[in-house]
Amino acid sequence: MIAPHATSAPASVRAVTKAVVPAAGLGTRFLPATKATPKEMLPVVDKPAIQYVVEEAAAAGLDDVLMVTGRHKRAIEDHFDNAFELEQALAAKGDTVRLDSVRDPARLANIHHIRQGEPLGLGHAVLCARRHVGDQPFAVLLGDDLIDPRETLLSRMLDVRDQYAGSVVALMEVDPEQIHLYGCAAVEATGEDDVVRVTGLVEKPSRREAPSTYAVIGRYVLDPAVFDTLERTPPGRGGEIQLTDALQDLAAGGTVHGVVFDGLRYDTGDKADYLRTVVRLACARDDLGPEFAAWLKEFVANLEDETVDSRRRQAA
Repeated sequence: MIAPHATSAPASVRAVTKAVVPAAGLGTRFLPATKATPKEMLPVVDKPAIQYVVEEAAAAGLDDVLMVTGRHKRAIEDHFDNAFELEQALAAKGDTVRLDSVRDPARLANIHHIRQGEPLGLGHAVLCARRHVGDQPFAVLLGDDLIDPRETLLSRMLDVRDQYAGSVVALMEVDPEQIHLYGCAAVEATGEDDVVRVTGLVEKPSRREAPSTYAVIGRYVLDPAVFDTLERTPPGRGGEIQLTDALQDLAAGGTVHGVVFDGLRYDTGDKADYLRTVVRLACARDDLGPEFAAWLKEFVANLEDETVDSRRRQAA
């Protein structure tokens, strides 16, 4: 049982209106598909993965989005820009449904782009946003982590930021065998079931070294104090500047809280999870779900029959 930690709410905090989306990774786990196409632009049903992330930010009231990209990521900028020729062609055909779908990405928020000159880690990508963010609190949303559109995790994190100030991270309990894949948080209870105070953070610890089974997932609401901390954070695991290491320093001062999330999250950076994401979100669609789910049931049933037949032939 985690002992409750008394935390008083601040008198006032600045509203969060800006989001930073790091999108400079090389996408090596999806080669050769990502040789010429940014991994963030891989389609999840009929929208690129990164559009779901921007939609999540916009739904939470964040209307200023900075994307931190790298070389060969021009397709991301083009996707969130107007496409006049395409729009004119669709308008001429009277295809208003597709016209709206093409215009929607540019309407979601005021979207800006900056390049991360070198792949020096997530902490460095966040630091690249310093001039744009200034002295305001801001959210960070990782493009590999998709939160189901029906969830309200980011809005809850913004509420916790309003209540406690400081920084807020999203946490999810994972199997102890998987904790080495994540940043891991040591926590204390606050008296709220889904909110904890983070007392320490470790980047990708072994199961034996992990302080808990609370993994940090790709949603953060950060106080601008993180920039000064990142400036003096040396390269850590993998020779990169780790955001987890900077947050560890802030946590030592008692200014980091965590929201424990038990909803639907999809890791589109993993091939198997990417496929599961496409299936789940397709099944949730009113226009695709009924027909696709019926086909899926038939496909799985046939697959099981084929497996049984194969085993029988092998046993004969």
